[in-house]
Amino acid sequence: MSGNKVTLASLAKLAGVSTSTASRALNNNPLIKQETREKIQKLAKDHNFSLNAAASRLRLQKTNVIAVIINLEKETEQSIDDPFLLKVVSDINLAVNKQGYELLLSNSYMAGDDWHGYFISGRRADGLIVVGQGKQQQKIERAAIQGTPLVVWGDPKTQSNYPIVGSDNFLGGKTATEHLLNKGASKLLFLGEPAHAELGERYRGFLAAFETAHHAKAELVRIDITSDAAYGIINQKLRESGLTFDGIFACSDMVALGAMKALKERYVSVPNDVRIVGFDNIAMADISHPSLSTIAQNTKVAAELLVQKLLQQLAGESPQSEQVDITLIQRQSS
Repeated sequence: MSGNKVTLASLAKLAGVSTSTASRALNNNPLIKQETREKIQKLAKDHNFSLNAAASRLRLQKTNVIAVIINLEKETEQSIDDPFLLKVVSDINLAVNKQGYELLLSNSYMAGDDWHGYFISGRRADGLIVVGQGKQQQKIERAAIQGTPLVVWGDPKTQSNYPIVGSDNFLGGKTATEHLLNKGASKLLFLGEPAHAELGERYRGFLAAFETAHHAKAELVRIDITSDAAYGIINQKLRESGLTFDGIFACSDMVALGAMKALKERYVSVPNDVRIVGFDNIAMADISHPSLSTIAQNTKVAAELLVQKLLQQLAGESPQSEQVDITLIQRQSS
């Protein structure tokens, strides 16, 4: 780093800790292990780095607010009123309030590109919970490098320098697909966009189920994560080719419900002609007709873990990613 001014963020990176941990270590905070404090203080001395005490105190003042960012892609029609996103945010809100914090709900458009500046430097929140990795993780990674305390709802298998909490998406995809195959379906569609980290794991699980199903066929249908997109593509396939499939694994319940609507309008019987399994177990899955088989994610446990891991970061710790269990809920659609 010779020739460049050493920042707190770059010093933290050298030490292999978060920026908040480096700041606390330089302030001799007893929450940080003595060995870590000494290591970081030596690095600071070696690089002629001095912490501005006034700025540090300002930075460490608490807002008692945790920001939740719904990380939406620019090209998606999915919005914050998606029932699964609302369910996740509701569970996070309960977990946040239980710890004495308030929740600030935002989305990736509002926050712009500089999440650290907008939320942390702008004193809007003490830390971030990001719901959804999306196709690109640059904004998340940039915020983490800048020392933003954050945790992400996504796929825990993703290599990252921040903790991720989420379901075993690979197992969920494999379980759903094996269920469809065991029920007699042999020409299966995967509806979704594998470029998303979580959906990519679900698709990988979908393909893995075919390793022992030698006479079955798998087809990927790339669509946006909305019921409208699923409704449109199933209508298109039926118009152009007729009924060439007998099973659908949808990347989400909303996608599954859109596909089901298109099939029913064209008098294709679910489950007699086509069996369907979704993912998420939203409330509508149970009350749809026919009721929707799905993979349930334990969002309540996940929400508590997200908040717990964020608070650990605020205390100078470095929590690890964690996976929550999934469950197949069998209903009428399969």
